[in-house]
Amino acid sequence: MTAKALGLDEVWWLVSPGNPLKPKAGMAPLAARLRSARRMARRSPIRPTAIEQQLGTRFTIDTLRALAKRHPERRFIWLMGADNLAQFEAWKDWRGIARTMPIAVIARPGYDGPARASRAMGWLRGFVHPRSAASQWTMWRPPALVLLRFRPDKTSATALRRDDPDWSSAISQTPVRDAVTHRLVD
Repeated sequence: MTAKALGLDEVWWLVSPGNPLKPKAGMAPLAARLRSARRMARRSPIRPTAIEQQLGTRFTIDTLRALAKRHPERRFIWLMGADNLAQFEAWKDWRGIARTMPIAVIARPGYDGPARASRAMGWLRGFVHPRSAASQWTMWRPPALVLLRFRPDKTSATALRRDDPDWSSAISQTPVRDAVTHRLVD
């Protein structure tokens, strides 16, 4: 739905080597998480990638700048859930992220209020574009934000990990080929 609303050719799902805001303890191996993301994204325009590992970036701002530099022929829009917008001000150089590329925020059950009340949204409020103009995002000059609402997906990665902390043991631990970089990830 997001790809259609924004008129995207494809979506790159960045499977991070490690989120600086989350504990490393209990984190499944990158190859297992990439393989799991590929399974969830099959038959969709979503291409899971561990490109951050190849770029050597740890923070979103560094990743976005590296992607824009590496792929000047592409136009990127940053997709994130409202749960991330609710704590966006904790991210390294969150204003820089907003100045680097347009942002589409996807509603998440239980996070609309905190996202709209966040400090980051207070700053971004003047840069919001109407949902009806979402497919014109390539013409927007950052900072630019669009709020998207679809049938809510209640899936929570945190809850899934809590319910089955050993989930990755059922996934092959062999290296997997990255859909974007075409390199093996182990």
